[in-house]
Amino acid sequence: MKALLRNPTTAIGAIMCALIVAAALLAPWLAPFDPVDQNILDRMQPPGGDFLLGSDVFGRDVLSRILWGARISLVVAVTSIALAIVIGGAIGMVSGYIGGKFDLLVMQVMDVLLSFPALILGLIVVALLGAEIHNLIIAITLTAIAPFARIARAPVLSLKERAFVEAGRALGFSHARVLFVHILPNILSEVLVMGSLWMATAVRTEASLSFIGLGVKPPTPTWGGMMRDGFDSILDAPWLSVFPGIAILMLVLGLNMVGDGLRDATDPKLSGS
Repeated sequence: MKALLRNPTTAIGAIMCALIVAAALLAPWLAPFDPVDQNILDRMQPPGGDFLLGSDVFGRDVLSRILWGARISLVVAVTSIALAIVIGGAIGMVSGYIGGKFDLLVMQVMDVLLSFPALILGLIVVALLGAEIHNLIIAITLTAIAPFARIARAPVLSLKERAFVEAGRALGFSHARVLFVHILPNILSEVLVMGSLWMATAVRTEASLSFIGLGVKPPTPTWGGMMRDGFDSILDAPWLSVFPGIAILMLVLGLNMVGDGLRDATDPKLSGS
């Protein structure tokens, strides 16, 4: 924690993420208007006055939609990466612990998943299942399982040969106890660091899918969907796409800063730097 707090970059990233999370949680009180309320008389208002960040083609307040859209991005990112950590981490740990042909087979399946770009795999899953928030979570989870399986498997291959694991087996501990009680704590930091970095990828993937029309259905506000809605008016009303884009940039940048700081703080090779 001391190493983490000493890093100014990490502190800035944590503040950025905290502000976005707070804005999402307080959206019902911070948003000046209903995010889906349409008023044709107020359409395409530039930033300023009653509409601090302007209004869109349906007269909806851009600021209110950005605040509510943060909830979608955070829910999808946190839920999908949490599921990927649990599923992918368990697969990687069990595969590395058992080893042999089972490990080879599992890793070949993971290699097949890794051969698909994250956005393409997510596009396939959402196109098959439909544009719903739970399908978005499933799609992004599938794209992240293989990397987490890989990152969990690698240290298990060396840890299972260590003396404390051999001692646990000699005392009659079950394989599940050895794996999840004694090995898991030794790899948890690496998995969590990668989780913070992959949350940024999940935010980008969700925004990309929403931009091409495979995200949460309108009129629910999403940052990617707002950028798509304002794309045709980018020259006449740039605020429609620029402000949601800045929101995505801030969240992704903040998550990457925090992830880099966690990596530096938990890596013993960098503890003296």
